[in-house]
Amino acid sequence: MRNLPALIIIFPLVSALLSVFLSKISLYLGRNLVITSIFISLALSIVQLREVIINGPISYKFGNYAVPYGIEFKIDTINAIMLVMICIIGLLTGLFSTNFEENSKDRIKIGGSHALIALLCVGMLGMTSTGDVFNLYVFLEVTSLSGYVLIALGGSKGVVSAFRYLLIGTVAATFYLLGVAMLYSVTGTLNMQDMHDILSSRANDDTMLIAMCMFIAAFGIKMALFPFHGWQPSAYTHAQTGARPLIAGVMGKIPAYAMFRYLYCVYGTEFKYFRYFLIVIGALSVMGMIYGSVRAMAQTDIRKMLAYSSVAQISYITLGFAIGTPIAIAGSFLHMFGHAFMKGGLFFASGSIRYKYGIVDMNDFGYIYKKMPLTSALLSISALSMIGIPPTVGFFSKWYLALGAAGEREYIYIAILVISSLLNAIYFFKMIEKIFMAKDRDLKPIGRDSVMELPWTMMIPIVISILMILGLGLFNVKIINILLMSLGGIGI
Repeated sequence: MRNLPALIIIFPLVSALLSVFLSKISLYLGRNLVITSIFISLALSIVQLREVIINGPISYKFGNYAVPYGIEFKIDTINAIMLVMICIIGLLTGLFSTNFEENSKDRIKIGGSHALIALLCVGMLGMTSTGDVFNLYVFLEVTSLSGYVLIALGGSKGVVSAFRYLLIGTVAATFYLLGVAMLYSVTGTLNMQDMHDILSSRANDDTMLIAMCMFIAAFGIKMALFPFHGWQPSAYTHAQTGARPLIAGVMGKIPAYAMFRYLYCVYGTEFKYFRYFLIVIGALSVMGMIYGSVRAMAQTDIRKMLAYSSVAQISYITLGFAIGTPIAIAGSFLHMFGHAFMKGGLFFASGSIRYKYGIVDMNDFGYIYKKMPLTSALLSISALSMIGIPPTVGFFSKWYLALGAAGEREYIYIAILVISSLLNAIYFFKMIEKIFMAKDRDLKPIGRDSVMELPWTMMIPIVISILMILGLGLFNVKIINILLMSLGGIGI
């Protein structure tokens, strides 16, 4: 039990290292090992979540070196839930992506692409678990490098998008390292909790101010927060189809969680300029919610529409951090969990339509619900959740954000939440209208089995996404109560 934080990462890491080698022995052996390892990590993360809820936070010290000399993993209920989220989407993506390799006999490509999915999971799991600021950088780079390659595997446009992301991502990594160096020069430690204790007892406001600016720029780029989002639309649009749900559904959430850790766990509310940073993040969030929604309205390619929508959706998460009340922050995390399945589900569905009919333009979706009823149901339920229609999780996460804003009398945030939701309704109802009411395009499957809607490896991600969107909404009170307990434990 005490080794769970390490084991959750070790299994997919080992499978990633062995995947290509095993694929040379047997075509699908490496791929199957990756999927099995992520499933084991999912089971362990669920056990760990239960342990944390019952017995409190877990501190795992590698090599039993005392803090701050060794690397520590610190698991509370918030990141324990996030670990489960990463593993679920990672497992579903592993299953989903197998369908885009069915005609390939390239052992390196099959083993390598799944190794990259495993490495992407490893990076995100490590970023979420670690309590060490430099170790976070290491896992950030693992996440980024695997993400670059998975985007480049999307084709010629994917290569260009990956190169653009590589250049901007390198700038973000540089900003992050500069911020860490500044804090290390002040504190002499890399452990987050130790760093917080030292910073709270010393007056180094100027250094802390510059370092926080670096962190906001670094994490803003990595999560595609407006106006740092320039790399994101093309990257999400042209990434490898099989890996796109994991990239779009989860990859941007982990830097957002890292920003929360720095704001509230490393710096803390007693920091002299803390309130000013919340105002800046709130302003960027408001602009991102409107910008992303307006740009999404102009798209007909469903991939581009969902990509610009993500610019708006990530802003809901940071808006809760900016409001700063426990209920608003809990709403941010609920939206983070829900959006992983909403956006991941939308990309599962759009990828499935492209798999069967080879189309991505929503103008060609006419009466597709008759041909793909479950896929259309996922598109519709995810869209309603993004808009904020009960009983989906999207309604409740926005409700808690609005409650937090009302408690702080930040009525402008409530107004922007309403306006953004209305804009969401415009482009998502346009998509629903194309599915159910537009002229039938008489689509023909492109060499796929026309008897079944989709293979079972595609149907499972679709069904689970529907259940999670509705389940997180129906059980939102229990989740919020767990989150509030954890937030209270760290003094928020």
